Amino acid sequence: MAALRMVILGRQGAGKGTQSGLLVDEFGCMHVSTGDMLRATVAAGTDLGLQAKAVMEAGDLVSDEIMNGIVAERMAEPDIAENGILLDGFPRTADQADALEQILDDLGQKLTLAVNLDVPVEEVTARMMARGRSDDTEEAIMRRLELYDEQTSPLLDWFEARGLLETVDGLGREDEIHDRLSVTIRGRLG
Repeated sequence: MAALRMVILGRQGAGKGTQSGLLVDEFGCMHVSTGDMLRATVAAGTDLGLQAKAVMEAGDLVSDEIMNGIVAERMAEPDIAENGILLDGFPRTADQADALEQILDDLGQKLTLAVNLDVPVEEVTARMMARGRSDDTEEAIMRRLELYDEQTSPLLDWFEARGLLETVDGLGREDEIHDRLSVTIRGRLG
């Protein structure tokens, strides 16, 4: 079976982290989340890491240029070339998706698919409220979900236009959702 190279998308609270862990165990690919990648790059003290650190310390969002560079560096590492990757939190925009396509092309690789883990707004809101985090007020959650929908709609269109998008129902028990994801991914890997 070819190495899996996929992007997982979904609203906050959709269960991407849980499902990513299960998929990594099943398919042997490397789970790379944007947050983990940023922290690792900053900790390593690379040029891009130092740039990212300065931006984050100023309270700003890391630019596409820096983020794309960090992703390119990580994707060029041998563990990903050999085992594949599950990207979580990148790309967030169509511009970042263009960059990802170029990064993969430069490495002689192609994206297998992008999965949108679809969970209705009411359900993810209830899940996030149940977590009981202080920043999870109903108003804050609604704002984050609105921003996600605004930013992600063009991204879903980008993947759809390239025949890479699969939408998977994210409701049900953890194992049921995993089974749906697994069948979808195996269908793409052949």
